[in-house]
Amino acid sequence: MRTIEDQISANKRDSIILVGVVSAALVVLFYLFAQIYDPSLVFLFLIIAVILSTLGTISSYWYSDKIVLSVTKTREPTPLEQAHLSNVVEGLAIAAGIPAPRFIIIKDDTNLNAFATGRDPNHAVLAVTSALLNVMNREELEGVIAHEMSHIENYDIRFASMVAVLVGIVVIASQIFLRSMWFSGGSRDRKGGNVIFLLIGIVLAILAPIFTQLIQLAVSRQREYLADSSGAYLTRNPMGLASALEKIKDYNVDTKVNGAVAHLYFTNPSIFKNANSWFATHPPIDERIKRLKEM
Repeated sequence: MRTIEDQISANKRDSIILVGVVSAALVVLFYLFAQIYDPSLVFLFLIIAVILSTLGTISSYWYSDKIVLSVTKTREPTPLEQAHLSNVVEGLAIAAGIPAPRFIIIKDDTNLNAFATGRDPNHAVLAVTSALLNVMNREELEGVIAHEMSHIENYDIRFASMVAVLVGIVVIASQIFLRSMWFSGGSRDRKGGNVIFLLIGIVLAILAPIFTQLIQLAVSRQREYLADSSGAYLTRNPMGLASALEKIKDYNVDTKVNGAVAHLYFTNPSIFKNANSWFATHPPIDERIKRLKEM
Protein backbone atom coordinates (compact mmCIF):
# COMPACT_ATOMS: atom_id res chain seq x y z
CA MET A 1 0.00 0.00 0.00
CA ARG A 2 1.30 3.44 -0.92
CA THR A 3 2.32 5.55 2.10
CA ILE A 4 2.09 9.31 2.54
CA GLU A 5 5.89 9.51 2.15
CA ASP A 6 5.66 7.61 -1.14
CA GLN A 7 2.98 10.03 -2.37
CA ILE A 8 5.06 13.09 -1.44
CA SER A 9 8.11 11.65 -3.25
CA ALA A 10 5.97 10.84 -6.29
CA ASN A 11 4.54 14.36 -6.40
CA LYS A 12 7.99 15.94 -6.24
CA ARG A 13 9.22 13.60 -9.00
CA ASP A 14 6.15 14.25 -11.15
CA SER A 15 6.68 18.01 -10.78
CA ILE A 16 10.14 17.65 -12.32
CA ILE A 17 8.77 15.44 -15.12
CA LEU A 18 6.03 18.01 -15.78
CA VAL A 19 8.59 20.78 -16.21
CA GLY A 20 10.48 18.61 -18.70
CA VAL A 21 7.36 17.70 -20.68
CA VAL A 22 6.12 21.29 -20.94
CA SER A 23 9.59 22.59 -21.83
CA ALA A 24 9.90 19.99 -24.59
CA ALA A 25 6.43 20.86 -25.90
CA LEU A 26 7.32 24.55 -26.05
CA VAL A 27 10.58 23.83 -27.89
CA VAL A 28 8.74 21.70 -30.48
CA LEU A 29 6.00 24.29 -30.97
CA PHE A 30 8.42 27.20 -31.37
CA TYR A 31 10.63 25.18 -33.71
CA LEU A 32 7.60 24.59 -35.94
CA PHE A 33 6.61 28.26 -35.71
CA ALA A 34 10.11 29.26 -36.87
CA GLN A 35 10.03 26.82 -39.78
CA ILE A 36 6.70 28.29 -40.90
CA TYR A 37 7.51 31.98 -40.50
CA ASP A 38 11.24 32.11 -41.23
CA PRO A 39 13.65 29.15 -40.86
CA SER A 40 16.55 31.55 -40.38
CA LEU A 41 15.00 32.54 -37.03
CA VAL A 42 14.94 29.01 -35.59
CA PHE A 43 17.67 29.77 -33.04
CA LEU A 44 15.88 32.92 -31.88
CA PHE A 45 12.58 31.05 -31.52
CA LEU A 46 14.25 28.30 -29.52
CA ILE A 47 15.78 30.87 -27.18
CA ILE A 48 12.31 32.35 -26.66
CA ALA A 49 10.95 28.85 -25.90
CA VAL A 50 13.67 28.25 -23.30
CA ILE A 51 13.05 31.64 -21.71
CA LEU A 52 9.30 31.02 -21.55
CA SER A 53 9.69 27.56 -20.02
CA THR A 54 12.20 28.90 -17.48
CA LEU A 55 9.98 31.81 -16.50
CA GLY A 56 6.99 29.47 -16.39
CA THR A 57 8.80 27.08 -14.08
CA ILE A 58 9.91 29.86 -11.75
CA SER A 59 6.51 31.55 -11.68
CA SER A 60 4.61 28.27 -11.21
CA TYR A 61 6.82 27.34 -8.26
CA TRP A 62 6.97 30.68 -6.47
CA TYR A 63 3.74 32.36 -7.52
CA SER A 64 1.33 29.54 -8.43
CA ASP A 65 -1.05 30.41 -5.60
CA LYS A 66 -1.34 34.05 -6.72
CA ILE A 67 -1.72 33.05 -10.38
CA VAL A 68 -4.41 30.46 -9.61
CA LEU A 69 -6.34 32.80 -7.31
CA SER A 70 -6.19 35.58 -9.91
CA VAL A 71 -8.50 33.59 -12.23
CA THR A 72 -11.09 32.94 -9.51
CA LYS A 73 -13.47 35.42 -7.90
CA THR A 74 -12.22 35.43 -4.33
CA ARG A 75 -12.62 37.67 -1.30
CA GLU A 76 -11.38 37.75 2.26
CA PRO A 77 -13.76 36.11 4.75
CA THR A 78 -16.08 38.22 6.88
CA PRO A 79 -15.52 38.11 10.68
CA LEU A 80 -18.36 35.56 11.01
CA GLU A 81 -16.94 33.37 8.24
CA GLN A 82 -13.48 33.77 9.74
CA ALA A 83 -14.67 32.46 13.09
CA HIS A 84 -16.62 29.63 11.45
CA LEU A 85 -13.66 28.42 9.39
CA SER A 86 -10.68 29.14 11.61
CA ASN A 87 -11.59 26.63 14.29
CA VAL A 88 -12.03 23.85 11.70
CA VAL A 89 -8.89 24.73 9.75
CA GLU A 90 -6.65 25.15 12.78
CA GLY A 91 -7.83 21.93 14.41
CA LEU A 92 -7.27 19.86 11.28
CA ALA A 93 -3.89 21.48 10.61
CA ILE A 94 -2.78 20.42 14.10
CA ALA A 95 -4.03 16.88 13.39
CA ALA A 96 -2.10 16.84 10.09
CA GLY A 97 1.02 18.30 11.69
CA ILE A 98 1.28 21.23 9.26
CA PRO A 99 0.90 25.01 9.61
CA ALA A 100 -2.67 26.26 9.34
CA PRO A 101 -3.11 27.60 5.78
CA ARG A 102 -4.52 31.01 4.97
CA PHE A 103 -8.09 30.70 3.77
CA ILE A 104 -10.27 32.80 1.49
CA ILE A 105 -13.81 32.68 0.13
CA ILE A 106 -14.77 32.06 -3.52
CA LYS A 107 -17.80 34.18 -4.43
CA ASP A 108 -20.02 31.38 -5.70
CA ASP A 109 -23.47 30.68 -4.26
CA THR A 110 -24.32 27.83 -6.65
CA ASN A 111 -21.35 25.48 -6.38
CA LEU A 112 -20.35 23.51 -3.28
CA ASN A 113 -16.60 23.29 -3.69
CA ALA A 114 -13.12 24.04 -2.36
CA PHE A 115 -9.49 23.79 -3.38
CA ALA A 116 -6.00 24.26 -1.97
CA THR A 117 -3.04 25.80 -3.76
CA GLY A 118 0.55 26.84 -3.07
CA ARG A 119 4.03 25.37 -3.33
CA ASP A 120 4.27 23.62 0.06
CA PRO A 121 2.53 23.37 3.46
CA ASN A 122 4.26 26.55 4.63
CA HIS A 123 2.87 28.58 1.71
CA ALA A 124 -0.58 27.08 1.22
CA VAL A 125 -3.91 28.79 0.62
CA LEU A 126 -7.28 27.14 1.16
CA ALA A 127 -10.26 28.45 -0.83
CA VAL A 128 -13.89 27.49 -0.20
CA THR A 129 -17.03 28.64 -1.99
CA SER A 130 -19.60 30.71 -0.14
CA ALA A 131 -22.17 28.03 -1.04
CA LEU A 132 -20.10 25.37 0.72
CA LEU A 133 -20.05 27.40 3.94
CA ASN A 134 -23.77 28.06 3.77
CA VAL A 135 -24.92 24.49 3.01
CA MET A 136 -22.52 22.11 4.78
CA ASN A 137 -22.95 21.19 8.42
CA ARG A 138 -19.96 21.00 10.76
CA GLU A 139 -19.05 17.35 10.08
CA GLU A 140 -19.39 17.76 6.32
CA LEU A 141 -17.30 20.93 6.32
CA GLU A 142 -14.62 19.16 8.37
CA GLY A 143 -14.61 16.33 5.82
CA VAL A 144 -14.06 18.68 2.87
CA ILE A 145 -11.41 20.74 4.68
CA ALA A 146 -9.61 17.56 5.81
CA HIS A 147 -9.52 16.36 2.19
CA GLU A 148 -7.91 19.62 1.09
CA MET A 149 -5.58 19.57 4.10
CA SER A 150 -4.40 16.15 2.93
CA HIS A 151 -3.60 17.60 -0.51
CA ILE A 152 -1.47 20.21 1.26
CA GLU A 153 0.27 17.64 3.45
CA ASN A 154 0.96 15.36 0.47
CA TYR A 155 2.39 18.18 -1.71
CA ASP A 156 -0.39 17.56 -4.24
CA ILE A 157 -0.85 21.33 -4.31
CA ARG A 158 2.60 21.95 -5.80
CA PHE A 159 2.11 19.56 -8.70
CA ALA A 160 -1.51 20.57 -9.37
CA SER A 161 -0.69 24.29 -9.28
CA MET A 162 2.27 23.82 -11.62
CA VAL A 163 -0.03 21.99 -14.03
CA ALA A 164 -2.40 24.97 -14.04
CA VAL A 165 0.39 27.44 -14.87
CA LEU A 166 2.81 25.53 -17.12
CA VAL A 167 0.27 23.84 -19.34
CA GLY A 168 -1.47 27.19 -19.74
CA ILE A 169 1.70 28.56 -21.32
CA VAL A 170 1.59 25.87 -24.03
CA VAL A 171 -2.07 26.63 -24.73
CA ILE A 172 -1.43 30.39 -24.98
CA ALA A 173 1.47 29.82 -27.39
CA SER A 174 -0.77 27.61 -29.55
CA GLN A 175 -3.60 30.15 -29.54
CA ILE A 176 -1.25 32.95 -30.60
CA PHE A 177 -0.08 30.83 -33.53
CA LEU A 178 -3.63 29.92 -34.64
CA ARG A 179 -4.85 33.50 -34.38
CA SER A 180 -1.88 34.81 -36.34
CA MET A 181 -2.68 32.30 -39.06
CA TRP A 182 -6.35 33.32 -39.01
CA PHE A 183 -5.69 37.04 -39.28
CA SER A 184 -3.06 36.55 -41.96
CA GLY A 185 -5.50 34.45 -43.95
CA GLY A 186 -3.03 31.54 -44.04
CA SER A 187 -0.70 33.56 -46.26
CA ARG A 188 2.19 31.61 -47.75
CA ASP A 189 4.29 34.70 -48.42
CA ARG A 190 6.53 34.00 -45.46
CA LYS A 191 10.13 33.43 -46.39
CA GLY A 192 11.03 29.76 -46.38
CA GLY A 193 7.46 28.78 -45.63
CA ASN A 194 6.87 25.06 -45.72
CA VAL A 195 3.42 23.54 -46.21
CA ILE A 196 4.30 20.40 -44.24
CA PHE A 197 5.52 22.39 -41.23
CA LEU A 198 2.47 24.64 -41.53
CA LEU A 199 0.09 21.69 -41.39
CA ILE A 200 1.96 20.07 -38.50
CA GLY A 201 1.97 23.37 -36.62
CA ILE A 202 -1.76 23.88 -37.10
CA VAL A 203 -2.55 20.32 -36.02
CA LEU A 204 -0.40 20.60 -32.90
CA ALA A 205 -1.89 23.99 -32.03
CA ILE A 206 -5.42 22.61 -32.39
CA LEU A 207 -4.56 19.56 -30.29
CA ALA A 208 -3.02 21.67 -27.51
CA PRO A 209 -6.28 21.87 -25.47
CA ILE A 210 -6.51 18.07 -25.60
CA PHE A 211 -2.86 17.84 -24.61
CA THR A 212 -3.66 20.18 -21.71
CA GLN A 213 -6.49 17.95 -20.52
CA LEU A 214 -4.33 14.84 -20.73
CA ILE A 215 -1.57 16.49 -18.71
CA GLN A 216 -4.15 17.51 -16.13
CA LEU A 217 -5.12 13.85 -15.90
CA ALA A 218 -1.61 13.31 -14.53
CA VAL A 219 -3.11 14.82 -11.38
CA SER A 220 -4.13 11.26 -10.77
CA ARG A 221 -7.52 10.08 -9.64
CA GLN A 222 -5.61 8.02 -7.12
CA ARG A 223 -4.52 11.28 -5.49
CA GLU A 224 -8.17 12.12 -4.90
CA TYR A 225 -8.83 8.71 -3.40
CA LEU A 226 -5.75 9.12 -1.19
CA ALA A 227 -6.88 12.58 -0.08
CA ASP A 228 -10.32 11.16 0.74
CA SER A 229 -8.85 8.38 2.87
CA SER A 230 -6.27 10.69 4.48
CA GLY A 231 -8.98 13.26 5.20
CA ALA A 232 -11.20 10.61 6.76
CA TYR A 233 -8.24 9.56 8.91
CA LEU A 234 -7.71 13.13 10.09
CA THR A 235 -11.33 13.55 11.18
CA ARG A 236 -11.80 9.90 12.24
CA ASN A 237 -15.16 10.29 10.52
CA PRO A 238 -15.37 9.00 6.93
CA MET A 239 -19.16 9.43 6.97
CA GLY A 240 -18.77 13.20 7.31
CA LEU A 241 -16.89 13.37 4.00
CA ALA A 242 -19.25 10.84 2.40
CA SER A 243 -22.22 12.98 3.46
CA ALA A 244 -20.53 16.07 1.98
CA LEU A 245 -20.09 14.26 -1.34
CA GLU A 246 -23.72 13.12 -1.27
CA LYS A 247 -24.82 16.70 -0.73
CA ILE A 248 -22.55 17.93 -3.54
CA LYS A 249 -23.96 15.27 -5.87
CA ASP A 250 -27.52 16.44 -5.19
CA TYR A 251 -26.80 20.19 -5.06
CA ASN A 252 -24.20 21.03 -7.68
CA VAL A 253 -24.94 21.79 -11.30
CA ASP A 254 -22.56 21.81 -14.27
CA THR A 255 -20.82 24.96 -13.07
CA LYS A 256 -18.34 26.55 -15.47
CA VAL A 257 -14.98 27.69 -14.17
CA ASN A 258 -11.65 28.41 -15.81
CA GLY A 259 -10.53 25.09 -17.28
CA ALA A 260 -6.93 25.64 -16.20
CA VAL A 261 -7.87 25.40 -12.51
CA ALA A 262 -10.86 23.02 -12.66
CA HIS A 263 -8.67 20.05 -11.68
CA LEU A 264 -7.75 21.76 -8.40
CA TYR A 265 -11.28 21.66 -7.02
CA PHE A 266 -12.65 19.15 -4.50
CA THR A 267 -14.99 17.95 -7.25
CA ASN A 268 -14.48 19.02 -10.85
CA PRO A 269 -17.14 21.68 -11.45
CA SER A 270 -16.76 21.89 -15.23
CA ILE A 271 -17.68 18.31 -16.11
CA PHE A 272 -19.77 17.32 -13.12
CA LYS A 273 -22.44 15.74 -15.29
CA ASN A 274 -19.78 13.72 -17.11
CA ALA A 275 -17.88 12.53 -14.06
CA ASN A 276 -17.35 9.09 -15.61
CA SER A 277 -15.77 10.61 -18.71
CA TRP A 278 -12.32 9.35 -19.72
CA PHE A 279 -11.23 12.99 -19.62
CA ALA A 280 -12.48 13.56 -16.06
CA THR A 281 -9.77 14.76 -13.67
CA HIS A 282 -11.62 13.36 -10.65
CA PRO A 283 -12.89 9.87 -9.80
CA PRO A 284 -16.62 9.17 -10.10
CA ILE A 285 -18.31 10.71 -7.09
CA ASP A 286 -20.35 7.55 -6.42
CA GLU A 287 -17.16 5.50 -6.22
CA ARG A 288 -15.65 7.98 -3.77
CA ILE A 289 -18.73 7.73 -1.57
CA LYS A 290 -18.70 3.92 -1.78
CA ARG A 291 -15.05 3.71 -0.68
CA LEU A 292 -15.61 6.07 2.24
CA LYS A 293 -18.60 4.07 3.47
CA GLU A 294 -16.50 0.91 3.35
CA MET A 295 -13.76 2.36 5.57
